[in-house]
Amino acid sequence: MGKDWKLFLILLIACIFGTIAVLPYTLTLQGELLQNLPVPLYVLLAAQLIQAIVLFGVAIFIGLRLAKKVGLGLPILEGWLEGREVKTHLKSILGISIGLGILAGILIIGLDYLFSFVGVTINVTQASINPPAWQGFLASFYGGINEEVLLRLFVMTLIAWIIFKIKKTEEGKPTNAGMWLAIVLAAVIFGIGHLPAVMAITTLTPLVILRTIILNAIGGIIFGWLYWKKGLESAMMSHFSADIVLHVILPLIAVI
Repeated sequence: MGKDWKLFLILLIACIFGTIAVLPYTLTLQGELLQNLPVPLYVLLAAQLIQAIVLFGVAIFIGLRLAKKVGLGLPILEGWLEGREVKTHLKSILGISIGLGILAGILIIGLDYLFSFVGVTINVTQASINPPAWQGFLASFYGGINEEVLLRLFVMTLIAWIIFKIKKTEEGKPTNAGMWLAIVLAAVIFGIGHLPAVMAITTLTPLVILRTIILNAIGGIIFGWLYWKKGLESAMMSHFSADIVLHVILPLIAVI
């Protein structure tokens, strides 16, 4: 089996793990909705798992093929599969990845607090039902793995590749402006993707929509920059760290 297919399988297995890990969290949030299901719960969960395998399989396949064309990738996993030494690179990105992830979480909490002053008080990180911290910890793997595969490896890479086809440098590389546009657009799409969950909690108003997009885009921009400059593994670690702040530390502090 070639390196590319091994990388594909590693990411797909990681996404399957993330999909299963987030289940306790989502089942807690959707407790009332699950009481009158037309089919048994195990059938619904099996269908969701199959759907996730197909979705992430396609996203990984396309993302990996296009990433090479625009200079993006997974330097740690790729190096490991090629038999190269990767510990040095891992150590070099660990601090900035975790640090920026924690910063993203703090910025989101701070801006959420500011939005409360203009009457937008719905807290997406803590809906009316608050899952326990252990469920938030498991759900953080979904954010760090699955959302980064979908939003960075697939969406951001695809946008960067489209822009690259339109405009590139004289050396045949993506332009800085093109990469930043891809980062921001992917981050905004990430924010828009959270609107259905917010709609289930409250009525969508222009301020609620703006708040949802801005709060989620903050992390998306940071993770996108890390993907560009440090590799997808860095973005994954950062996203995981941000979710730990939002879904584990914040709920624990709120209980005190």
